[in-house]
Order: sequence, then C-alpha cells, then structure tokens
Amino acid sequence: MPAKKKEVITYQGTGRRKSSVARVYITPGKGEITVNGKSLDEYLPLETLRMVVRAPFEVTETLGQYDTNINVYGGGHAGQAGAMRHGIARALCEVVEDYRPKLKSAGFLTRDSRAKERKKYGLKAARRAPQFSKR
Repeated sequence: MPAKKKEVITYQGTGRRKSSVARVYITPGKGEITVNGKSLDEYLPLETLRMVVRAPFEVTETLGQYDTNINVYGGGHAGQAGAMRHGIARALCEVVEDYRPKLKSAGFLTRDSRAKERKKYGLKAARRAPQFSKR
C-alpha cells in the first residue's frame, strides 16, 4: 500500500492597494515570507515596508508560525507592501476567525481606496490648471 500524502492546509487571501494586487497563500510553518520567488528582505528595499508586511502577524501574535507565499504585481513598492498586508490579514481571518476583531481594529481588513486621480481635459494634471494671466 502506498504511503499516504500528508495534506497541507493552505489559506488564501487577496489584497489590493492603489494599482497593486497580491495573492497570499499561508501554510503552517516556520515563518518564512516569499514574494515572487524571493525572500521578503530581498524583494522590498526598505525596512519600513517590511514592517508593514509583517504587521498582521504582530497584531495577531503569530509571527514565525506561518509560511507565506505571495504573488504580487502592479504599482510600486509602497502599494505592493500595502496589498501584501491586506492579503495576509484576509488569509489570517480564514485561519482563525477570532483574529478578525484585532485585524479590523488595526485597519488591516479595510481596502485603502486612495488612488491617483485621473487627469482632466483643459488642465495640466488632475487639478493643476494652466497659469492665469490677465493680459
């Protein structure tokens, strides 16, 4: 009889911020965070952005308990970090429903809807008008 495969439970969450989208997969493990095939320290240049990504684990006191695999695309580093945080928070809610109030009060489950405003015709930018001259 063949050996039974050990089933690994994976929890999924999708996070969005500006034009970035992050698909997050959490499995019980040693706390390794992989982003697009690289380690988190390798992928994000700034320590503050890495802290943003780890924040949901710190709030729920689960830092080092889950391996995280993240696929992220679109936007820049700051938007991607925000999307990763949103996705991790959503995935942690699937793991244990009791984490929801902590994550909600920290503001990690709310999608930050702020994005760049579109440029309007007759203007140089979204709100910047051409210079006015009386003569």
